[in-house]
Amino acid sequence: MYKIIGADGRGYGPVTVEQVHQWIHEGRANAQTKVQPEGSTDWKTLAEIPEFAATLSSADARPVTPPVVGAVDAEALAAQILARDYNIDIGGCISRGWELVKKDFWLLVGASFVGGIIASGCCIPYLGILIALIIGGPMMGGLYALYLKKIRGQPAVFGDAFLGFSTAFVPLMLAKLVSGLLTGLGFVLCILPGIYLAVCWVFVLPLVMDKKIDFWPAMELSRKVVTKHWWLMFGFLIVCALVVVAGLIACCVGLFVTSAIAQAALMYVYEDIFGAQPPAQNT
Repeated sequence: MYKIIGADGRGYGPVTVEQVHQWIHEGRANAQTKVQPEGSTDWKTLAEIPEFAATLSSADARPVTPPVVGAVDAEALAAQILARDYNIDIGGCISRGWELVKKDFWLLVGASFVGGIIASGCCIPYLGILIALIIGGPMMGGLYALYLKKIRGQPAVFGDAFLGFSTAFVPLMLAKLVSGLLTGLGFVLCILPGIYLAVCWVFVLPLVMDKKIDFWPAMELSRKVVTKHWWLMFGFLIVCALVVVAGLIACCVGLFVTSAIAQAALMYVYEDIFGAQPPAQNT
């Protein structure tokens, strides 16, 4: 089994050896296509893997196009995850988040700082709150995409933090708007429903961005999966909040670093839950 980076820069898989051979024959992969063998953390080109040598040498030269992958079935993916269950290693995810930020410090801290300013709308006088409702979702969705690329060992640049504006602007905007309004209503009514929903919908934006799911199915998928271990997720978010507060206490400057660590840790939890198995797909 292999994970593969398509010509569109997105990751696919795990896929079988036979599927990779087929993509080579169809011109959807070539000698320079990056793959990651199952059980390995290193990305290699297909040319570096002997079992694909014969297929590569016999394939016709043609432009590489991304593999055609069906849309993710949110209900099937939720059922699959709940059936196999999952765990959240709070300390491990925080630690991995810190290591990720250390490896690419200026990119991740800089992107988190700029993305946070834009998403909050605080740089726009008077209309900041209204603007934040519109651009907050796309901004954070792109930022999460950047972190996932780094976690998956894919090439990533600062501009990837703005991918949400070009690839999924409307669903990300609606996801942020609808989940925010419903969560706010929950706080107004009794506080506890608001806390419950805020935790349940923590993965809505990365699901919309990463799995290409519309906003409402993404909200339901996040809610169903998180509810199974709601208290564990709540505990993880409390720890992340304490990490951020620690940065705020450290002369405020540390806030930029600890925010990046918390975002990286959240995406490691996302990857452990939603990326551990190949997603179910519509045919």
